[in-house]
Amino acid sequence: MHNDTSHHYFVPDPSRWPVIGAVALFALGLGGAFTVNGIAAGKFGLLLGVLILLWMLFGWFGDVIRESLSGRYQRREDASFRWGMSWFIFSEVMFFAAFFGALFYVRTISVPELGNELHQLLYPGFAASWPLATGPGISATYQAMGPWGLPAINTLILLSSGATLTWAHWGLLSGSRRQLTGGLGLTVVLGALFLGLQIYEYAHAMNELGLSLASGAYGMTFFMLTGFHGLHVLLGAIMLAVVWLRVLRGHFNAEHHFAFEAAAWYWHFVDVVWLILFVFVYWL
Repeated sequence: MHNDTSHHYFVPDPSRWPVIGAVALFALGLGGAFTVNGIAAGKFGLLLGVLILLWMLFGWFGDVIRESLSGRYQRREDASFRWGMSWFIFSEVMFFAAFFGALFYVRTISVPELGNELHQLLYPGFAASWPLATGPGISATYQAMGPWGLPAINTLILLSSGATLTWAHWGLLSGSRRQLTGGLGLTVVLGALFLGLQIYEYAHAMNELGLSLASGAYGMTFFMLTGFHGLHVLLGAIMLAVVWLRVLRGHFNAEHHFAFEAAAWYWHFVDVVWLILFVFVYWL
């Protein structure tokens, strides 16, 4: 019988990991809601959700890696993975497009509309300028976050991480393991540095600038956009760290390395989103 592996398509056995992941997200959501409302059980729910999520990630990643190393993924599986990752990144593009759309709507439509003469009767003293300093929902004075300083440094860090990741990819294609491991490891370190500086920036914004989610439309859009981006940086850094560990074990070569490519695609997407975010949230 002719056995042509090019027409093979691997269908995995039923997995328990999606259900476990759903439980983790439920615990995180419930714990977050309890914590925001001052219920003591909230912190326990958050911790439980994180632990279950980590268990799910390690288990699911492990299953996929073992399937890949056993040779079960061939040409058709590779094409499916590429389409799947492409659609996933497209969904992330639309996710951020919704938040940027909300920002543009507030700045170009809502704020000018609230500043007209009719609405001055409802909100006297409202100043139709961005970032808002007066108006509905603003209970305390605050200062807007400027573009230079930490935001500019973080921009340089992310741009540098994109360069080190590309350098690592060149090392993989050319067979230079030292260049691959060094560039990829440096990319993970730069991602961690970005997150550390963002945490410091948040502390500075809340404690010294008086900026919070309660700071009107500016505070809400600032923390939603930068916060969700930081979450994506964390996810991307975890993906790259897993790939780096696999590189140390010799799992990839110049012909078979889609896991590296998928993580790299995601990281470059995160870089592009930050550039747009820096321009429209911090600079303009």
